[in-house]
Amino acid sequence: MITLQPGEITVGGVDLRNHLILAAGVLGTTGASLKRILKLGAGGVVTKSIGPEPASGHHGPCLIRTDCGVLNAMGLPNPSQEFTGEIESLKDEPVIVSIFGKDPDEFREVAGWFAGHARGFELNVSCPHAAGYGAAIGTDPETVLECTRAVATHGVPVWVKLTPNVTDITTIGRAAEQGGASAIVAVNTVRGMRISTEMRRPVLGNRSGGLSGRAIFPIAVKAVWDLYETCQIPIIGCGGVSSANDVIEMMMAGAQAVEIGTAVMDDIRVFDQIRRKLYTKDGTPAEEIVGVAHG
Repeated sequence: MITLQPGEITVGGVDLRNHLILAAGVLGTTGASLKRILKLGAGGVVTKSIGPEPASGHHGPCLIRTDCGVLNAMGLPNPSQEFTGEIESLKDEPVIVSIFGKDPDEFREVAGWFAGHARGFELNVSCPHAAGYGAAIGTDPETVLECTRAVATHGVPVWVKLTPNVTDITTIGRAAEQGGASAIVAVNTVRGMRISTEMRRPVLGNRSGGLSGRAIFPIAVKAVWDLYETCQIPIIGCGGVSSANDVIEMMMAGAQAVEIGTAVMDDIRVFDQIRRKLYTKDGTPAEEIVGVAHG
């Protein structure tokens, strides 16, 4: 297998310890859990998505296992501005704060709470199960452009996490780029549903949700590929990554780093396990791998 040279990197204006990043929504709810993931080998961490008002999310069941991944409909539960206290002790760590809002003003407001602590922001314009937020606005290029521009006014690197639930993801990617994004994250979960044949109703409390895990890896690779062909800013691959070879494949498609989420649920040591296989002293420089499959 191809291996990479170890060492710190910079992606989308954010200094990282390596190419492996904790995805939003997985063990990103407290400062202690974020510190734990960094100690276990992550190069950076993304927090749970934080919004303008505290929210409890959808009623359960909110998460179920499927044969090929995880289906969730959490509904963006978060403590809002109170979360600033959780990351105060992480000011010198590679922490990216995931934020959401319904319009540019809300995005700008939430970003302002964390501008002095976060290394970067990740704009959640892609959650498929929160009415009025996430993918509800992330399918409109003009709104994505304006929300990105609003957050960029804080002078902190802005990553925009895109939804795969669109006809042409490159249209949204270009809008983020035009709005001043430092990087694009591709992708969030894919819309999905399961129905209990015994109970004769949807399994999730919200009825539908977002599918993550191994099943969506090919979808994420294709999204990264298309964005690399279209956009000039860095791309961070996300969706089903669970091995060192997955990282290399994502990078060959055009990603400069990857986010890992569902695989953490199977084994919290996944970052260290991947890191040990991914890096060797005589490994290939990452810049020789990124986008190489495009020829």
